Amino acid sequence: MRYFIVIFITSLLILNTHNAWAAKLAIVIDDFGYRQHNEEQIIGLSPFITISVLPHSPNARRIATLAHKHGNDVIIHLPMAPISKQRLEKDTLFPSMSESQVKTIVDNAIVRVPYAIGVNNHMGSLMTSNLPGMINVMKALSGYSLFFLDSKTIGKTQVKKAAAGYNIAVLTRDVFLDDTQTESSISQQFDLAVKLARKNGVAIVIGHPHPQTVNVLRAKLASLPADIKLTRLSELTIPISERPKMTLKEIVEKCKHQFEAVTNLKLIEE
Repeated sequence: MRYFIVIFITSLLILNTHNAWAAKLAIVIDDFGYRQHNEEQIIGLSPFITISVLPHSPNARRIATLAHKHGNDVIIHLPMAPISKQRLEKDTLFPSMSESQVKTIVDNAIVRVPYAIGVNNHMGSLMTSNLPGMINVMKALSGYSLFFLDSKTIGKTQVKKAAAGYNIAVLTRDVFLDDTQTESSISQQFDLAVKLARKNGVAIVIGHPHPQTVNVLRAKLASLPADIKLTRLSELTIPISERPKMTLKEIVEKCKHQFEAVTNLKLIEE
């Protein structure tokens, strides 16, 4: 049976170097700091879920500390101006603000959300589509070791262009989980994210601490396909050349698990 496993592994490597087991799924849940019960449930689901905290929310410091202790990545959900009229958080960033105003707001947000290792935009279609405004944001962030997740609330985002000169790693959202707050829709969006992860090797999804989202995540993570790896967002900012390489033993184990998941057969070494 041992030889069969080796042959199976070799076949997988030859047929598909972008192996199915490498597909990574990063889940980010925004708007933390207001709904304590739901947020604690999400943290309890997995230490691999990234939580994004609104800096002026009443429970910002407490929930960020709790998530960090549980092993979750913590990022700042930095409020930015939208094009449409919506209720704004305190210290929402606007393109009309000066460089010093932006820096003051960013510095204060970093103080208010302990253990943050990155930032993503809360709303922000107006702000993220404005290059001078986003350059001011990147200048303010450049003094810290933080990455930026573009929530991509508008197609003509300028985030990557603005970050290019400041050595700030940029990630981009692929799927919104819960624009429609029904469990059936959220479930479909989760399945879409899995499909994209298999196709592209990685998918980043953003959701919110709605009860429906909590229910879907609980069910989906309990039955996550064997070829999908739930991944901390921070891991995606590490250059491939610096990522720890898998040993042959780890590759064998992953292939065994994948084979067993696909065939429903238990491999026994003799």
